[in-house]
Amino acid sequence: MKKLHLFVIKSYIGPFIATFFIAEFILLMQFLWLWVDDLVGKGLSAYILAKLFTFIAAGLVPMAMPIAVLLSSIMTFGNLGENYELTAIKSAGISLIKTMFPLIIINLILSLASFGFYNNVMPYTNLKAKSLLWDIQHQRLDINIREGIFYNGIDNYSIKVASKNLETGMLYDMMIYDHTSLKGNVALTRADSGYLKMTDNKQYLMIKLFHGVKYEELPETDPRKKTKTYPHQKESFDEETVVFKVSGFGLKRTDEKQYKANFEMMNISQISTSVDSLTQGLEKEKKDFTKNLQTNNYFKKEQKNDSIRKLIDYNKLETINIDSIFLSRSKKEKIRIMNMATNFARATKTFISQNKDNVELKNKWITKHYIEWNKRLSIPVACFILFFIGAPMGAIIRKGGLGWPVIVSIFFFLLYYVISIISEKTVQEGILPAWQGIWISSLVLLPIGIFLTTKANSDSALFDIARYTDLINKFLKKYLKKKIEL
Repeated sequence: MKKLHLFVIKSYIGPFIATFFIAEFILLMQFLWLWVDDLVGKGLSAYILAKLFTFIAAGLVPMAMPIAVLLSSIMTFGNLGENYELTAIKSAGISLIKTMFPLIIINLILSLASFGFYNNVMPYTNLKAKSLLWDIQHQRLDINIREGIFYNGIDNYSIKVASKNLETGMLYDMMIYDHTSLKGNVALTRADSGYLKMTDNKQYLMIKLFHGVKYEELPETDPRKKTKTYPHQKESFDEETVVFKVSGFGLKRTDEKQYKANFEMMNISQISTSVDSLTQGLEKEKKDFTKNLQTNNYFKKEQKNDSIRKLIDYNKLETINIDSIFLSRSKKEKIRIMNMATNFARATKTFISQNKDNVELKNKWITKHYIEWNKRLSIPVACFILFFIGAPMGAIIRKGGLGWPVIVSIFFFLLYYVISIISEKTVQEGILPAWQGIWISSLVLLPIGIFLTTKANSDSALFDIARYTDLINKFLKKYLKKKIEL
């Protein structure tokens, strides 16, 4: 039995490692496809890109693990069935469950390791990846001046060139407007040719100009005069170097502490603590809202010179008819009271609407915490359940390689993924609580896994087409016979 278990484990480890890295690569390519526009043209070094991809790949482990378990289990038992090794094992009196037992233990360990990774490592990698990705997104593009178009990517400067040599980087017929004085186009530099060079630290830009002229408009000596003199100065040069500081071209790292409050950067215990504090804060806001609504909106404070106050005997408040007091007022006074009441009602409506939106936003934020808390547990459990779908499915179809196993695994994983996405949306909309919505996909897969394992263990010909065609033929013959007798 030990040799059989070692044989099954060796047959499983290879496909699992291969499918895991294939799944990681595909998911990483999906990320790259989505974010390629934010990564290209930023002048990022290979070290920064490698660092980003490493953090992103680590964050994709919980998604790649279920795919690898499902596909490798189908491939392993499909290969055993295709090579009649599974038949030989069963003929020796060893059931499928006993054959699966070492892999059940291994997948249980993998599920626990997945939970540990998801709960402890993922918050760190999410923090690093999100902060680095944010910095890359807000990094400005490298200078790329196109012919005949003003380039305004440098603060307070506008540059235009008539043509450029792509091989040498030389620019021809250059115009540089200096807007640092914030007075419009009062300073212009023209040159026959020149080139741009960024310093290594990306903090300064050097522009080397050849054979040009500098124009600058000067302020009027006496702006009160009606006749303008338009003073200006002109300076010619054969060679000149202009150096000015630029910002945003080098990658600047922001403080990662500002991202730590996000639930994706927390473990389960931190999420629970955050939910408790958020819930207490929300309950306090609701109480304050009710109190403010009653004291400041429903019941307004009395004015000392209020004429109605003088008419009211507060010792006999229950016997007072408010309508009679209102009707006793003059028409002008009635209009004033109605306008005041209308303004109070509108202010109350605005107050309620603003607080309603605020409460809904905080409820959604708390719901996201609950979703993440349940996902930390549901994904490792789903990983374990998918093994009981993949292993019996491979034993039933008896096909190894990357043909049928891939098709079957894609079908079941899409089923799991679609149900997960839909149920998560229902939780976010407040239709279902988080503990129900997040666990629906696992609860759907569980009976499928039990059914397939039972059928495979009893050697049921679940996908034997001949069996189903025989049943259909028997039904048709019986139906036609009855019809002929009638």
